[in-house]
Amino acid sequence: MPPPALEECKAETGQATGRAEGSDGRGSWTGGRRLVCALEMEMTNRSMHADSKVDCDGLISRNGGDMAEVSVPLSLPGKRTTQMEGDDLYRLRDRKFLLEDKKRLCALAMGAAMLGILLMIIHAEICPVVYRESSSIALFINCSISLSTGCLLILIIAFHYKDIRLFIIDHNQVDWRIAMTSHRVFVITLELLVCSIHPVGTYWVVTHPGNSSAAAVLCDSNYPSKTLRNIELLLSVLMFLRLYLVHRAVLLHSKVLLSASYRSIGSLNNINFTFRFVLKVLMNKYPARTLLVFIVLFWLTASWMLTLCDRQTEASTGYMPTALWLIAITFLTVGYGDEAPNTSCGKTVCLLTGVMGVACTAMLVAVVTKKLALNKGEKHVHFFMLDIQISKGIRHAAANVLRECWLLHRVNQTKGSRGEHRRHQRCLLEAIRVFRHLRLKQRKLRDYVSEMVDLPKMQMIMCDLSANWNNSYRELEQRILSMEQKLEELSRCFQQTSELLSQVLRHRNPEIR
Repeated sequence: MPPPALEECKAETGQATGRAEGSDGRGSWTGGRRLVCALEMEMTNRSMHADSKVDCDGLISRNGGDMAEVSVPLSLPGKRTTQMEGDDLYRLRDRKFLLEDKKRLCALAMGAAMLGILLMIIHAEICPVVYRESSSIALFINCSISLSTGCLLILIIAFHYKDIRLFIIDHNQVDWRIAMTSHRVFVITLELLVCSIHPVGTYWVVTHPGNSSAAAVLCDSNYPSKTLRNIELLLSVLMFLRLYLVHRAVLLHSKVLLSASYRSIGSLNNINFTFRFVLKVLMNKYPARTLLVFIVLFWLTASWMLTLCDRQTEASTGYMPTALWLIAITFLTVGYGDEAPNTSCGKTVCLLTGVMGVACTAMLVAVVTKKLALNKGEKHVHFFMLDIQISKGIRHAAANVLRECWLLHRVNQTKGSRGEHRRHQRCLLEAIRVFRHLRLKQRKLRDYVSEMVDLPKMQMIMCDLSANWNNSYRELEQRILSMEQKLEELSRCFQQTSELLSQVLRHRNPEIR
């Protein structure tokens, strides 16, 4: 059903074309009215929402599908606002709501992933003590892990649904199938596969009543099916892949993304607010705290994974203190050799720990170097005092050279012993060497200081020079103008003087004309 404004405009247009225009003023008013109604009809047809209602006063009313109705005035005092600006307001509102929903869903997904990992750790730690034959605790914990996994998958699907809706709003209501690129489909599929990984060995044991125990597979080292035990171990370790959600949670809950000033300046400079940018900001603001938290969490996680891998071999690395010691010395690339992993899974964990240790050591060296480096003001003060000290040393060295020259001259005049003469010559050469060394040191220091170009200072100097040149140019112009005025006055005075002389001459000698 078309809006009433369209019907009214169509009726007025038909009436205006059907009747004759009585006067020029009435005809111009009718033509302007038809033009306004035609423009409003075109704007209404281009509207993004089918339930928009436009009247001739410039108000737009939209129904959001429920009983509430929102009205946004498009005619502000002193400014004519189009309907597309009203659409932008609604788009910004929907975008804000979608960002809040994404942040909430990401937090819930992170909580579900951490709950599943915590239940898996409890399942693996208490099974040698609590689980007995015909016990249902293992089944209950595995069911809880599966339930948390299902909730996590639902939350991830909902998160990507909100992301697709946000893409549609950002690209002006395009078809949702355009957003489903091959890369996006691959990422969603990979996330669902990673988050669906969880241990399922307890179900296999329970569904085969012929087995001697209903406990978890990892609890029984003498379990007849070694392949099933290895699969259970692999699935338990791979559950830590869910920690990739940490970077998404950090990005969506960071102050960088939530700050409007950050987003405005970033959009002007074509900056993409990704996790890499947020990590750089954190490393610049809180370098020591960020590295410390990451290293401690990585040590604890890798140590527990190593105990889980070597627990079946009954080795010393199957206990948390020994595993934590091995992970620490591997992370720091020390490797005393007193402990070593006994399984392929443990060796893989130690290999990844060594790689992460090298990377974190490089970042730690960079952070320490940045903390120990002098800032610009400290460098200026340090080099200034060093230059003063070197200049003072040069003066002392020059005084020593003059003193040794005078002493050598006095020895030559008094014809002293050859030993004293050689001693003064040796002292003179040493004083000359010290003087040359200090001069060379001062030259190197000044060359290094000259290489440190202080751009703000140079900019201020250039601005001062430019201002001085402008002032000199204005003064020169004023002086030239004053000289022109004085020359004009002189020319007028000469002209008046010549006229007076001619008048005087005519008065004294009437014959001269």
